[in-house]
Amino acid sequence: MNQDICVITGVGPGTGSALVRKFSERYRVVMIARNAERLDALVKEVPGAIPFVCDVADPAALQNTIAAILELGTPKVLIHNAVGGGPGDVLSLDPQLLQRNFQINTMALLHLIQAFGPVMIEAGQGAILATGNTAAYRGRTNFASFAPTKAAQRILLESAARLMGPQDIHVAYIAIDSAIDVPWTRKALPDHPDDFFAKPADIASECFHIAHQPRSTWTFDVVIRPFGETW
Repeated sequence: MNQDICVITGVGPGTGSALVRKFSERYRVVMIARNAERLDALVKEVPGAIPFVCDVADPAALQNTIAAILELGTPKVLIHNAVGGGPGDVLSLDPQLLQRNFQINTMALLHLIQAFGPVMIEAGQGAILATGNTAAYRGRTNFASFAPTKAAQRILLESAARLMGPQDIHVAYIAIDSAIDVPWTRKALPDHPDDFFAKPADIASECFHIAHQPRSTWTFDVVIRPFGETW
């Protein structure tokens, strides 16, 4: 088995699990999530996958997890897929929700970059990706708990790209402009056609492509959406 390590946060039932399956084709995947049952199931399905039960919003727990991962070796790919969200406008928003979302979306990414970025630079190669959505580019009425933290996440990542790109570390932000095809979105949008939803396996394949782009054609801002999505 290839011993190159890929770290994936936010291993949920949709995009996160699909990322684990796709990147396991080339890497030993380290999975981070709060749900131990889901991680255990993926360990049985994906050879060599390594689970860490961790809430990335907890800085102490995240630092302990990072330290354990670094004992395994230097990650070659980091994908920050963990996400905090929730509906609400600025007049009704719970400030604690915004604070938690900031910890998940932005601060956890900072901790991960600061931990893995230097060892990637020392190794002379690496890729750091974060999945997000177009809330990073605009503040819509009911996304007040979400958009500010995703915008901060993207700007943080752009700062990393400008610093680390010249040192052979590819950094990219992948905005998913779509409802993702998971059970809860299907239940919430029962009247929408199948091709309205972005398929987790297709998202994972695109992330894999971005992580392995030729050095002469790296991208930073990537927006992916189903063909029928309204811009």
